[in-house]
Amino acid sequence: MTDLSKYRNIGIFAHVDAGKTTTTERILKLTGKIHKIGDTHDGSTTTDFMEQEAERGITIQSAATTCFWNDHRLNIIDTPGHVDFTVEVYRSLKVLDGGIGVFCGSGGVEPQSETNWRYANDAEVSRLIFVNKLDRMGADFYRVVDQVKNVLAANPLVMTLPIGIEDDFSGVVDVLEQKAYIWDDSGLPENYEVTEIPEEYKEKAAEYREMLIETAVEQDDDIMMAYMDGEEPTLEQIKECIKKGTHNLSFFPTFCGSAYKNKGIQLVLNAVTDYLPSPTEVEPQDLTDEETGEPTGEKAIVSVDEPFRALAFKIMDDRFGALTFIRIYSGKLNKGDTILNSATGKTERVGRMVEMHADERTELTSAQAGDIIAVVGMKNVQTGHTLCDPKNACTLEPMIFPDPVISIAVAPRDKGSTEKMGIAIGKMVAEDPSFQVETDEDSGETILKGMGELHLDIKVDILKRTYGVELNVGQPQVAYRETITQAIEDSYTHKKQSGGSGQFGKIDYRIKPGEPNSGFKFESTVVGGNVPKEFFPAIEKGFKEMMNQGVLAGFPTLDVEIELFDGAYHAVDSSAIAFEIAAKGAFRQSMKKAGPQLLEPVMKVDVFTPEDHVGDVIGDINRRRGMIKDQEAGATGVRVKADVPLSEMFGYIGHLRTMTSGRGQFSMEFSHYAACPQNVADAVIAAEKEKKEAK
Repeated sequence: MTDLSKYRNIGIFAHVDAGKTTTTERILKLTGKIHKIGDTHDGSTTTDFMEQEAERGITIQSAATTCFWNDHRLNIIDTPGHVDFTVEVYRSLKVLDGGIGVFCGSGGVEPQSETNWRYANDAEVSRLIFVNKLDRMGADFYRVVDQVKNVLAANPLVMTLPIGIEDDFSGVVDVLEQKAYIWDDSGLPENYEVTEIPEEYKEKAAEYREMLIETAVEQDDDIMMAYMDGEEPTLEQIKECIKKGTHNLSFFPTFCGSAYKNKGIQLVLNAVTDYLPSPTEVEPQDLTDEETGEPTGEKAIVSVDEPFRALAFKIMDDRFGALTFIRIYSGKLNKGDTILNSATGKTERVGRMVEMHADERTELTSAQAGDIIAVVGMKNVQTGHTLCDPKNACTLEPMIFPDPVISIAVAPRDKGSTEKMGIAIGKMVAEDPSFQVETDEDSGETILKGMGELHLDIKVDILKRTYGVELNVGQPQVAYRETITQAIEDSYTHKKQSGGSGQFGKIDYRIKPGEPNSGFKFESTVVGGNVPKEFFPAIEKGFKEMMNQGVLAGFPTLDVEIELFDGAYHAVDSSAIAFEIAAKGAFRQSMKKAGPQLLEPVMKVDVFTPEDHVGDVIGDINRRRGMIKDQEAGATGVRVKADVPLSEMFGYIGHLRTMTSGRGQFSMEFSHYAACPQNVADAVIAAEKEKKEAK
């Protein structure tokens, strides 16, 4: 059994192309886990093992691996940087205790790094910062440190300084120990020497050391008082303060280097073992109430002596069957144990357990609190389910996933593919909760929904290659919504008289627009029993069901408040059903009068362009109904931030490359819903109407 204080569960996360996978690769080489270093440029890295990843040179799904450094066991998850796969980052952060945020020395803090940083803040994960690629053109360590302060509003604690820059980058200064680490030109990570700090860096190193100590000692009043009286704290005391501040997110120890050139990684690894928390040092996960999802006040204490509790955070299908990745929070798990899935109420027997190294696996017979392992062949487990000891049922805090904003219709090309497609899509939905599938009842088409064009593009590619399903793919569709703009008061009576008892329900109500993102709210202020209390739920249900089909073009309705203030009932003819039907009729009758409006998803778009093309890019964004939010000049070009409707962004990458002679890049993520201009709304409504008539 490994001592839990020697465990580090960490994730590596960053923007596309900041060098996460290469950094992971170097860590594996340094810790002796692999002997030949792979490279994203030729698709030979360890953690990007999917065909689609090797080809595109990007990480799509998070991969897990384990290695050892300084007697510590590191469980590492390499996460994707691309915005369409943020769900992978989100769920990895959920089960990790610490992380390394990698930033590109020339690109700096990019949009995706902001999103991932926000997720890590929400998950309260301690982090180190590694400013990578300092050998690149335009690299500037100090600029990136400023961006971390200004863009992320975080406090970087500078631990190393670069020696040389761009082509001359040769090593780093260890600010705390006041030593220089210089690598030779062999490109081997082990070939370095520790020397005195070169003359020209001495003053800067001393200045940064003073800043480091001043920030660190704030974590301990006694040490701080002694320091203010002129007493220098010991190295141990400073390290203890850094560790404390890292755990409580007061600051983030910041390192620099070049993973590709193998420089500076050892110091990051030392910092992982010195400053990042072990599983026992992290605030334990809340246990929640199964019915309400609210915390019960109990915690999943990380200890081998507690009952077994684990969270399934990822499901992956490979040639040997379904793998369920689990993070064990407490207790032990042995091969052959029977465990309970508290979400389904069913028990499962644990057949095979494996430790993953990307796509290779090592069989295990037991695992314990703090471990991240995979279980083979579990039947009904989904992402976010809690697995626990059947005698001590519990639910860990669940995961919340964003709603898809884009959809495409697909149809199999031949009969043989239909069945294959059903099975394949079932597996893929289990693997990725931000990917959803539904069947259009009217047309029988299969609709795939996802987080962006690239996300769906890769899903179709996986269906084709991994599962052999040939598809015809339709045009991407936008997930429009509807809302209202005026408050109205109205009344509706549902009356039906046929043989036997009839149906009667009269409701008087007010409908008004709700706050943005407030969803659907229903309240009753009926006094005097004109509508008996037992019918309120039926009225609410009637209104709520109708929210799924708006009056303009049948899109779901957002942000509406309904207040029931009066009505009438009949002692014999009134029933829950009668009032539910009255509410549905009321919705149809009143929504048309309340100034209905079409809403469209607006994306936060971040475009990088060389300086000579800025005018073209901005003009193009304006033509796409975009709102320019910000422009900032960097070393190698300009970044333009804007809000642009999703419907105007299809195929944008092609246009951007043409405008910028292939040098532009962009990323986007969902921001909010906003009202469509009337001409756009009219066109969408007409197109929906045509579709319905065609059916």
